[in-house]
Amino acid sequence: MKQSQTLIPTLREVPADADIKSHQLLLRAGFIRQNASGIYSFLPLGKKVLQKVEAIIREEMDEAGGVEVLMPALQPAELWETTGRWGTYGPELMRLTDRHNRSFALGATHEEIITSLLRDEVNSYKKLPLTLYQIQSKFRDEKRPRFGLLRGREFLMKDAYSFHSNKESLDEAYEKLMQAYSNIFRRCGLDFRAVQADSGAIGGKDNHEFMVLSEIGEDTIAFSDASDYAANLEMAAVTTSYPEQAHSGKDMTAVDTPDQKTITEVAAFLNVAASDVVKSMLFIADEKPVLVLIRGDHEVNEIKVKRALNAKVVELATHEETSTYLAAAAGSIGPVGVSEDITIIADHAVKSMGDLIIGANKEGVHYKHAKLNRDFSISQFEDLRFVVEGDPSPDGNGTIQFAKGIEVGHVFKLGTVYSEPLNATVLDENGRATPMIMGCYGIGVSRTVAAIAEQFNDDKGLTWPVNIAPYDLHVIAVNMKDELQSQVAEELYKLLKDYRYQVLLDNRPERAGVKFADSDLIGLPVRITVGKRASEGIVEVKIRKTGEVHEVQKEELTDKLQDIFRQLSNI
Repeated sequence: MKQSQTLIPTLREVPADADIKSHQLLLRAGFIRQNASGIYSFLPLGKKVLQKVEAIIREEMDEAGGVEVLMPALQPAELWETTGRWGTYGPELMRLTDRHNRSFALGATHEEIITSLLRDEVNSYKKLPLTLYQIQSKFRDEKRPRFGLLRGREFLMKDAYSFHSNKESLDEAYEKLMQAYSNIFRRCGLDFRAVQADSGAIGGKDNHEFMVLSEIGEDTIAFSDASDYAANLEMAAVTTSYPEQAHSGKDMTAVDTPDQKTITEVAAFLNVAASDVVKSMLFIADEKPVLVLIRGDHEVNEIKVKRALNAKVVELATHEETSTYLAAAAGSIGPVGVSEDITIIADHAVKSMGDLIIGANKEGVHYKHAKLNRDFSISQFEDLRFVVEGDPSPDGNGTIQFAKGIEVGHVFKLGTVYSEPLNATVLDENGRATPMIMGCYGIGVSRTVAAIAEQFNDDKGLTWPVNIAPYDLHVIAVNMKDELQSQVAEELYKLLKDYRYQVLLDNRPERAGVKFADSDLIGLPVRITVGKRASEGIVEVKIRKTGEVHEVQKEELTDKLQDIFRQLSNI
């Protein structure tokens, strides 16, 4: 492609609203442009990178037994109502009505559509297993679109769904697609981890996220410093054993704690450590009140609360709900004397505490010397807190450390979460109707492009991996008014295309400094400069990633490029 014939609108200044490297560089290098908050156009270079990532995904998905389809983005509300997600998915689901006042959603995900499709087309276990996938735009009404392609309202996604007649078949497909995902992200050149994760609004239990390591990641990965254990922070199990503390035997006593609302304030006011205070938090789980107790120096993990209660929806109680159920504001609530309608659960650390300091359910009052099973009781103890750095690794090897990550992929074992409500069944070996067992596998294609840009850049611009770069080579004629330079550049352009290289020829009548700056910004793997030594048959070859420069005779150029790309493929 000749640069004069395509659209690469580079920018010299960093856009004011671009906070992270990938967003800044993809805008500056002319790969994307914003149309509205969280909505982007992919310009020619950006589209070519997308196609490179898509090609890798298709190759690995096909190798893993997937078959590509394309489903509608516009989905009828009836299917979502049948699975219960029309009401529970949340405001991120973009909803609309047609001229007949029929409700639809723009596809945030496609579990309902694909399940209804298989329900109507597959009726025997003999036609399973089956894995179908698509690459398509998705729509989510993000409250705060940010970080460019990493959190948008419209984005490109690969979603796949597998269907099985038994759990063993699902397990086999899950492992095969886990490997396919590892292959995909490895081929994209990414430094990533597969971590245990929560299934969120999708449903199901067993699942993993694929996280690209990055300081700007919105997710925290908890990993062992001595093994390959890794989990999303919200899913990392706490296996700490707590030494038993003896109770003093003193009676529970009410003490005034005026205007002391937080654990830190209460602990300081009573001259004790935060770990001596019990933090009580009221949640509403599937419309029922649940009081959660943890040690004061720990933080409640709502995902673990939801899993412990096997609830669909768990939300922190409002001020009004807290006052209604416990007759006090959040800073003074506790487990003593509460209604039997309120379930009380606690983190394991609470069980080992001795003299407890707890809220008295009276404004500005706490109890000292409270004792578990004497002054109040707990219905169940669970792992309810966030892991912290230094905790033992759940696999028994090493201790937990933290790193930031960008989620680029997520795989789930759905089971029958969707097939049962949608009545997607097959006849088994005995002729009985049985729900199909499902798996779900997603990759954020446009997010992956941003993640690659986040990991592959320097102070001059992007440094694309060889198999992701929009072009292999950037040929630059320093002075297009110089007839010899222009002629040699054109000859090399044609020659290198004949050798199956993807070539971008900068034939613009721009100053050399502008061309070189744009070339560094765009970040193609190799730059070939035709300059003053063209009369000697010599061109300059520069490797973008390393900065290495070689002067090469034209006749030796193809052999030199072969060596360079062989080396780059091994980096």
